[in-house]
Amino acid sequence: MEDHNTSKLSEPASPVASVASADIAAEFAALTAEEQEKQRAEWSQELARVEEEINTLRTVLASKTRHASDLKRKLGITMWKEITDDMNQGLKNVKESSVFQRTESVLKSTSEKTASVFGSITSGITSKFSQMKNSDSMRSIEEKVGSAYENVKTRVSTSRSGSINSFPDALNENNSSSGLNSPTDSITK
Repeated sequence: MEDHNTSKLSEPASPVASVASADIAAEFAALTAEEQEKQRAEWSQELARVEEEINTLRTVLASKTRHASDLKRKLGITMWKEITDDMNQGLKNVKESSVFQRTESVLKSTSEKTASVFGSITSGITSKFSQMKNSDSMRSIEEKVGSAYENVKTRVSTSRSGSINSFPDALNENNSSSGLNSPTDSITK
């Protein structure tokens, strides 16, 4: 299984690359042993030069990066400011995109339609409530509730202002008016 994965990794990614690799391998195989050795030496030297150039470029890049950081620090440009500026620019790009603008217009028209529908519903409900309030049956209910409230209020205020001072007195008064005797009366009689 490992050999299969290793061979997969070494295979070129595209058909064009595989044809080129096959051509190079065929040309290399057609060389004599001395020519193959000479070709390997040339490739090794070229590889060493390329790696040396890569290392030089990395060193130059690191130096330039440090210099840019020093300049940014001197200018007061912080990492947070750079991130914020990048985010603001990204948001600006998104808002200016045609997809965002179409979506925004669709949402705006939808919200306007929704608001008009809710406005008509609430105005309809309000008018129905005003019609109900002005109807004869509602006035009749209001009068009955009002008179019931007044009756209860009158009874409560009468019982508070009356001569009844305690619960037993109220029981005695209630029993005497109804003709019933209290349990204590029956025991004493």
